[in-house]
Amino acid sequence: MQEQSSELLSTMADIRYFETEKRKSMLPAKESEFLRTGRIDRNRPNWDAVQKRYLSYEEVAQRTGKYLVNAGDTTHQRLNNFHRSIQFPRLLFHRTLKGTPHLGYCHVTAAKSSFAEFKDIKWAFYIANFFADIAADELAFERINMRAGRMYFAIAVEKNDELQKLAVNKNVRGDGILFRTNDPKAAMKNVLMMGAKHEVIRKVIRAM
Repeated sequence: MQEQSSELLSTMADIRYFETEKRKSMLPAKESEFLRTGRIDRNRPNWDAVQKRYLSYEEVAQRTGKYLVNAGDTTHQRLNNFHRSIQFPRLLFHRTLKGTPHLGYCHVTAAKSSFAEFKDIKWAFYIANFFADIAADELAFERINMRAGRMYFAIAVEKNDELQKLAVNKNVRGDGILFRTNDPKAAMKNVLMMGAKHEVIRKVIRAM
């Protein structure tokens, strides 16, 4: 994992971020020029050259964070609009990956559920703007694929008394990963199923 992460960071190290802005020229259009002078200057551009401004990592991270939080907020609204009996807390915060501020993930919500042989399992639901394998030891990512667009995932969590923070609960399914998908519909069904308390509602969700 460390070798893969180092290789990724070294690949990303030379990336430079910039925004482009096309500014309209104040010059008249060719038709107006012809009416005014009786000729057309074909060498005169209608647009100024593209303006480039390089962005700092902090600016990129800020833009990434805004995008992720907006996506998380929209997803949370859709979850809570499904049925009044399924309501999740809005717990939005984001993180960008070290050295790659254009990549990150957003924590959307968290709850406690019972399913299969597991009782009262605490879990958290996230959205990332990339797809990757999730390391079992901690919330870290391997083999990042930026072409997949988004990744929706939920992990079982527990309090780590030694570190005084939440950690992945590997007692659940061996790695703590409840689901991982790039399909927003599948993600929504999975989260709704974990929040549904009545079998009638579960049947509706399964039929989606």
